[in-house]
Amino acid sequence: MSGLIGRKIGMTSIFSEDGKNIAVTVIEAGPNVVTQVKTVEIDGYSALQVAFDDKKEKSSNKPELGHFKKANTAPKRKIVEIENVNPEVKLGDVLTLDLLMNQTFVDIVGITIGKGFQGVVKRHGFSGVGGQTHGQHNRLRAPGSMGASSFPSRVFKGQRMAGRMGGDQVKVQNLQVIKVVPENNLLLVKGSVPGSKGSYLLIEY
Repeated sequence: MSGLIGRKIGMTSIFSEDGKNIAVTVIEAGPNVVTQVKTVEIDGYSALQVAFDDKKEKSSNKPELGHFKKANTAPKRKIVEIENVNPEVKLGDVLTLDLLMNQTFVDIVGITIGKGFQGVVKRHGFSGVGGQTHGQHNRLRAPGSMGASSFPSRVFKGQRMAGRMGGDQVKVQNLQVIKVVPENNLLLVKGSVPGSKGSYLLIEY
């Protein structure tokens, strides 16, 4: 399994050859620069460190500048380590969308949109207490009872409760590649992918 770093542009829809309207996510995929080649002899395992999205030199510290200078590239915002499936790749090589030209399906890893502190109805799909009766007041979206009585006199760990929602790393597998536009570094995949507009994604293939 190898991959490319990309950026989520947004969603749109296109028409297929048989006239069907398909919802697609537009991703700016690459170009990525190989900033480090890890080997079994030196690092104990084989991998590639790839970087994406230029940033200003004044936004980088000296160790970062030295690291990117070895690869003869500008400082980057996003760095990811991927499996090295091609031993011929060298330090400073540029990985482009051409790698995905023959791919039919890809997996995409992203960070879901954060929704802040949410209650049990939104976070876990609870039904709430139900219809109002017997003097109920403001209990429609309450979680209800969640523990035993005198024993064990506490709420067990792991219960579904209110709390922070979103902001989790999620992988969506087997997304169909609808179109590849290599001249603009654009990848169109069927359906939605995790993350907000402008967020970084890892496209695994």
